[in-house]
Amino acid sequence: MAAMQTPPDQAPSHLIDQVRAASAARQPLRIVGGDSKSFYGQPGAGQTLNTNDWSGISSHEPTELVVTVRAGTPLAELEAALTEKGQCLPFEPPHFGPASTIGGAVAAGLAGPARASAGGVRDFVLGLQFIDGRGEWLTFGGQVMKNVAGYDVSRVMAGSLGTLGVITDVSLKVLPVAPAEATLVFELGQHDALEQLHRWGGQPLPLNASCWVKDETAAGQPERLYVRLRGAVAAVDAASERLLREAQGQRLDNAQAAGDWAACRDQTLPFFQTPSPELCLWRLSLPQTAPVVKLPYAQLVEWQGAQRWLWAPASAAADIRAAAAELQGHATLFRAGADGAQRVPRFDRQSATIETITQRLRAEFDPAGIFNPGRMV
Repeated sequence: MAAMQTPPDQAPSHLIDQVRAASAARQPLRIVGGDSKSFYGQPGAGQTLNTNDWSGISSHEPTELVVTVRAGTPLAELEAALTEKGQCLPFEPPHFGPASTIGGAVAAGLAGPARASAGGVRDFVLGLQFIDGRGEWLTFGGQVMKNVAGYDVSRVMAGSLGTLGVITDVSLKVLPVAPAEATLVFELGQHDALEQLHRWGGQPLPLNASCWVKDETAAGQPERLYVRLRGAVAAVDAASERLLREAQGQRLDNAQAAGDWAACRDQTLPFFQTPSPELCLWRLSLPQTAPVVKLPYAQLVEWQGAQRWLWAPASAAADIRAAAAELQGHATLFRAGADGAQRVPRFDRQSATIETITQRLRAEFDPAGIFNPGRMV
C-alpha cells in the first residue's frame, strides 16, 4: 500500500495547514464541499474545513477517456466540460443542489439511475490525492486502470464520507455519450415490473436504467415502470420495438424524459417530497432478483430491483432492516424525519471483517480521529 508524496509547492497548503493545526489540537473537522449531502450519515460536528476554493479541471484527455479535477469543482461545471467533448460521468452522481462538488460525490459514493448497468463511483476512480490526519498530502493510483498490491486506497475513499482524509484531487474514467437513447413507460404493478426487468436483464438488451413508482397523489394511483435504453441507434430502436411489443407500453419524448431522469437522480420527483414530517426516507440495497418487499409503505424501485426507496417512521427501523436482511440485503436511513431520528443508526452494522479493515484504515490515515468523527457510526 505504497503512497507517493507530492512536492509541497504544488499542494493545497491552506488545507494542509488547517489539518495539521486540527491534528495538533485534537480538534474534530467537518469536511464539506458544497454541503449538499449533510443529511447523509450521522449528523456531523466540528470545525468546518471547506474545499470549495480548491477547484478547477487540472487535465482532460478526451482520447484517453480520463479527467483529473480538484475536489471543490462543482459537478455542473465538470459535466458541462465533458458534454462539450461528447463525454459523461457514467455513474450519474446525484447533485442534491447546485453547489454539489466532485469531491463530495466521490466521498459520498452515491450513483444515479444508471448504476446497475454502468457501475458505481469507485468503478471509475483511477486515482486521487488526499490529506491524511497527519497533514501529509498523499497520492494513490494514477490515470490508468491497473492492479495494485494491498488496499486500492483510491477506491476505498469512494463512499468513506470523509472519514479517512480530505480528498483534494481525483482522476476519473469517463465515457462517450451513447449515440442513442430511448425511455419507455409501461403500466405495471411492482411484481409484474420486477418480473419483466428480471427477464429483460438476462437478455442482450441495452438496458441502462429503470424506475418503478406508484403515484400516490393521482386519481386511481397508477403504477408505472420507466425503462431507459442506451447504445447504438440500431440496438436501441430494435430493443424499443421488442419491449413495447412484449409489455404494451409507449416511447416518451427524449427531452421530457431527460428531465425526469435527472429528477429521479436528484430526488426531486414527487415521490421524494416528504409525505409527512415524522417520516424518514429509507434506502434498501437488495439483490436485483429480490421479490417485492412486504412492507406497508410507499415505495420506488430503481436499478432493476437492486435499490428500493420507501417512506417510514424511524420507529420501523427494526422491521425494515429485518425485511432487508431476509432478502440478503441491508437498509440505510437516508434522510431523517423532522425529529432527527437521533437514536436510530443511519447504517446497518458492518460485518466483523469489514469493521476490522475499517478500523485499521482509520488508524493508519486518521490516527487522531479528527475527520468527520461519528459520521458513519
